[in-house]
Amino acid sequence: MRYGGSIIADTLQQHDVEFIFTLCGGHISPILVACSEKGIRVVDVRHEATAVFAADAVSRLSPAIGVAAVTAGPGLTNTLTAVKNIQMAQVPVLLLGGATATILKGRGSLQDIDQMALLRPLTKHQALVKRVKDIANEINKAIIIAQSDVPGPVFVELPLDLLYPQDLVRELYGLNTDDQKRPWWMEKYLQRNLNRIFNGFETTPKPVPEITCPMPIPSAMRKASDMMFNSKRPVLLVGSQTMLNVTQVDNLVQKLASLDMPMFVSGMARGLLSKEELNIFRHQRKKALQEADLVILAGVPCDFRLAYGRQINRDAEIISINRSRSDLYLNRKPTLAIQADPGSFFSSFPENPLENRVDSDTWIDTLRQRDKERLDQIHEQSEINTDYVNPLKFFTKLDKHLKDGDILIADGGDFVATASYILRPRSNLGWLDPGPFGTLGVGAGFILGGKLTLPNATVWGIYGDGAFGYSMVEFDTFVRHKIPLIAIIGNDSGWTQIARDQVEIFKDPVATELGNTKYHEVVTALGGQGLQITDKKEIDDVLNTAKDFAAAGKSVAINVKIGKTDFRKGSISI
Repeated sequence: MRYGGSIIADTLQQHDVEFIFTLCGGHISPILVACSEKGIRVVDVRHEATAVFAADAVSRLSPAIGVAAVTAGPGLTNTLTAVKNIQMAQVPVLLLGGATATILKGRGSLQDIDQMALLRPLTKHQALVKRVKDIANEINKAIIIAQSDVPGPVFVELPLDLLYPQDLVRELYGLNTDDQKRPWWMEKYLQRNLNRIFNGFETTPKPVPEITCPMPIPSAMRKASDMMFNSKRPVLLVGSQTMLNVTQVDNLVQKLASLDMPMFVSGMARGLLSKEELNIFRHQRKKALQEADLVILAGVPCDFRLAYGRQINRDAEIISINRSRSDLYLNRKPTLAIQADPGSFFSSFPENPLENRVDSDTWIDTLRQRDKERLDQIHEQSEINTDYVNPLKFFTKLDKHLKDGDILIADGGDFVATASYILRPRSNLGWLDPGPFGTLGVGAGFILGGKLTLPNATVWGIYGDGAFGYSMVEFDTFVRHKIPLIAIIGNDSGWTQIARDQVEIFKDPVATELGNTKYHEVVTALGGQGLQITDKKEIDDVLNTAKDFAAAGKSVAINVKIGKTDFRKGSISI
């Protein structure tokens, strides 16, 4: 039997969708049932934001678009932060939202709100489907828009009476009964509405349009190549946008290696830290930018992360490569602006494009020495004794337990920022963080989407204890869906990222303190495997135990009691 829900499932399959993330609701039941029947795995979670974050992870780690379906009203409003995070991270995600029946719209129906108005400022595209025959066309259109140009979230609203089989909708309208009390005009109105919804629903959908992506023009590439060739102190900043096309990442790595240029990475591009053939540096970036004579921004805008462009030497030439025209010129006008996909820009370079250029080995050696000096400082600080476990010591040991193909999920403030100085991702796409919106709560969804997309990878969730509060109940989801993972909770009983500045400035920790919660026991109660570390001597043994449990299919959480350090004193939290 073909009906609205089955049309959606068929359409998603045509786009190679393997998973749909959801929290159930009566408005979307036909979608979920049809997807399950068609072999699309339905993954139900405990909060709608988790469903959207999981779809986000699928899109970041695979060529297919991530999809979430939520019920009307509060089901949709629960997703708004996650959708905004996706918009700012420039990730293509399809959000399907249920809605009240077309005949009840605006009549005070349960959970009937103006959903389109809510999503309009948060999404690239919104569509309200009014006829069953338009479902496939609207979803196809939305997916292509999401993946084209500057990627982003899209929203398709699907009223209840478009999703159920026609006979059931007829019954819902009361047209299967001989109701003598109903006036003739109402009968006509209901029948006309039914005909409008279902007429032509067997019509073949329109051909799916092609994904569009801005590509670099040869003249711009030649100009950029000349600027790189003549620079003596170049710095390449590689951002998440460079990694959007996951199918070209291996080729991208080869081309970046052939440039033999010093680079710093951020966001999804942190996965490139796994590549020893690249001249990637992790420390003293600000000093490098102040001394550079050429800075190449590959999918990196001059936002707060670059002090709005002020970190870059005012006399340096700047090449900015970005899909977004507004990001190209944000806060600082580049010498050369190239509106194009930065991954395609570098992948299109010939082999060894800068052969015989000005020798920059001295510059690279300088950056390498600074990197080593900072690493030595971190090692020294990791040996300082603190209450419980020094977080620097913990991450130094954890890094030795990571293996090729592992995925790191970052969800937190101070603890996660500390991890970023030490942990080295082990795969091209081996680091997921929320992006420029800095949203807490991405962890459970990212873990879920990451493990389902890359089932052979060990997925590590790196959590602050504050951030873990958003994900904790999703261990119920992990256990039900048999998702093995290892969550690390850095537990110092506080919102330390905020407390650092607040206590220093105002001498008051109000609202920054948390309890000494036994998170490992909570996880155990939810059906997972909880472990605890309270001393540095326990680190290796507990990590080995956690890896064994995860290899056996268990959902594991380690409550790591950490001490206070001044490692990130003065770090910005706003």
